[in-house]
Amino acid sequence: MALNLDTLGLSATITAQGISAPDYQTILATITDYFHQIYGADAYLEPDSKDGQMVALMALALHDANNTAIACYNSFSPSTAMTDALTRNVKINGISRKAATNSTVDVVLSGTVGASIINGSVRDANGVLWNLPPSVAIGIDSTVTVTATCAQSGPVAAVIGSVNEINTPTRGWVSVTNLNSATPGESAETDAQLRVRQAQSVSLPSLTPFDAVDGALANVDGVTRHKLYENDTGSPDDNGLPAHSIAAIVDGGDATVIAQTLQGKKGQGVSTYGSTAVIVSDKYGNPKTIAFSRSRDVPVYVALTIKAFTGYTSQVGEDIRRAIAAYINSLEIGSDVLLSRIYSPANIGVVSGGSSRFYDITDLRIGRSSGTVARDNIDIAFDESASSAMGNISITVTA
Repeated sequence: MALNLDTLGLSATITAQGISAPDYQTILATITDYFHQIYGADAYLEPDSKDGQMVALMALALHDANNTAIACYNSFSPSTAMTDALTRNVKINGISRKAATNSTVDVVLSGTVGASIINGSVRDANGVLWNLPPSVAIGIDSTVTVTATCAQSGPVAAVIGSVNEINTPTRGWVSVTNLNSATPGESAETDAQLRVRQAQSVSLPSLTPFDAVDGALANVDGVTRHKLYENDTGSPDDNGLPAHSIAAIVDGGDATVIAQTLQGKKGQGVSTYGSTAVIVSDKYGNPKTIAFSRSRDVPVYVALTIKAFTGYTSQVGEDIRRAIAAYINSLEIGSDVLLSRIYSPANIGVVSGGSSRFYDITDLRIGRSSGTVARDNIDIAFDESASSAMGNISITVTA
């Protein structure tokens, strides 16, 4: 009988329900059964036999490998990851495991005025060391109050008067005491505590409602570009948006899906504004009128005059038209067409020594029609979008 290890079913598997693996006894029984198929049913595989021990080792190896795979799989989730893996996971949420802190206590040092204590330390009644600041000087009243840090991490207690022994005798330093109890430190944050804090961190909104709407619109199927505006004031703004409203300008996508997205993501008490109105129902079945706009297209015309140099061909002119049209069509909704920006795509490969070495731009004008081109910018309204075709771009070539 030919055996294929891929069909044994003894390794860990991942399904929609997660990762799972057979237990050790199932693995051992399966391998034992296959051993009998190969060497005969009378093969002796009890624990006191060499073959039995070999089969048990093989089963244990598979079981250990499965457990490693499960641990690796679980390490990617904050709810099941442990120790270092959990510490790495929570960084995604912008938090980190709290390290252990040391207890601190304010101590009063007495001695000769001006005496210096370098890297000093004291002991409490339990023999625990407390480190002083690196350099301390006794004050003019023969005392100085400093904060001592426990040499041990975690919650070490010290009651009033218990920190009273000098650990590093120093000339001019006579006594030490603490007039207040120590502030206990904390142990390193446990996995359980960190999981609770991670769950709390993601329960807070990670985005503002405005950003949530913007992101949701971007994920609507078929949407090619969009722009979201907000008026959070109590009066209409310069774009004509009513008070406390949002205006979504969306190109592409199903109108109903867009309206449903706006209804589901916008904040409470925020109205929608636009030229397209769609009636959708909320989760209680109440009809809601949601408004948004499709961008109004603004054709842009370009008149370019160039002086041709040796090497200029009609193909270079076509490349210029294509580059200018691509740039204008890439502008966002509501973005003005700036005359100075057109020079960059018009100068093809100016940095890398491309086709621009074959010509020099002597005049450049743009406009909303071929008859109104001028050396000026084109203002685009908030709900308009600029576009251009190669046929809208004329090039006059001079020698």
